[in-house]
Amino acid sequence: MPCRAVKSVQITDAVTCHSPETDARKLPQLFLLTQRRHLRNGSDSVTGYCPSERIMASMAVQLLGFFLGLLGLVGTVVATVLPHWRSTAYVGSNIITATAYMKGLWMECVWHSTGIYQCQVYRSLLALPQDLQAARALMVLSCVTSVLASLVSVMGMKCTRFARHSVIKSPLVLSGGVCFICAGLLCLITVSWTTNDVILDFYDPFIPSGMKYEIGLAVYLGFASAFLSLSGGMVLCWSSSPDRSQRPPHMHRSPPLSAPPPFNPIYPPAPPYKPPEALRDNRAPSFCSASSSGYRLHDYV
Repeated sequence: MPCRAVKSVQITDAVTCHSPETDARKLPQLFLLTQRRHLRNGSDSVTGYCPSERIMASMAVQLLGFFLGLLGLVGTVVATVLPHWRSTAYVGSNIITATAYMKGLWMECVWHSTGIYQCQVYRSLLALPQDLQAARALMVLSCVTSVLASLVSVMGMKCTRFARHSVIKSPLVLSGGVCFICAGLLCLITVSWTTNDVILDFYDPFIPSGMKYEIGLAVYLGFASAFLSLSGGMVLCWSSSPDRSQRPPHMHRSPPLSAPPPFNPIYPPAPPYKPPEALRDNRAPSFCSASSSGYRLHDYV
């Protein structure tokens, strides 16, 4: 039987030899094989989709979210340690600038105009106000949550070798992003609470001017760290979406160049059914028939 050259699929531009009888049978298999081969190589010529480019973009987004969360962690730790949560307010008769008093979560300090710092750590934990104790606990919990989020995010990011090509990568990144968001919320609650207390005490007319404080630099640093942690967590959660990281987008295949044959020439269609001549007059007896028990009258006449 003659053999003619047919292009199997436009993707490979390879010329193969098929017989007319096997064209209709082999064309779908050849298309699937070449499609799988190109997907394995890292590109899809039908839609222009490149999984490697998608993976690189996802890695960049995850690194951005991780570094934002890491900056939030560093800022939260620095804000927790610094004593600049409340600073002396120079209002009214309190115009002496030779000394400045500062209060933090762990100590209170005095700054002299000569450049000398004198700090004293709070000796008794139970003697502290309840709002200060709560602020301590929330900031420490925020730092611990940020450290945990950093470790989990590092294990779940695609640029690391831990559990590579595993399905737990995306849940790990999602968990890290959620932890960063929780850490940012804890820090934001603490600095907002402190800001509210400082503002209420500042405008209280019953408090002397010498005992009024202003918002310190550590509070502003806490606000910035909280927003960085929240941003990093949201970016990590967005990058860990299963539809974006695990499955390729829907591929729109272009229509084939030529339609396949309507049927296989090897198996021609079956001829229409024709009943035998002997069965044409063999009909079921009716109630109007002149015969009984299934016998016909013309058989005896």
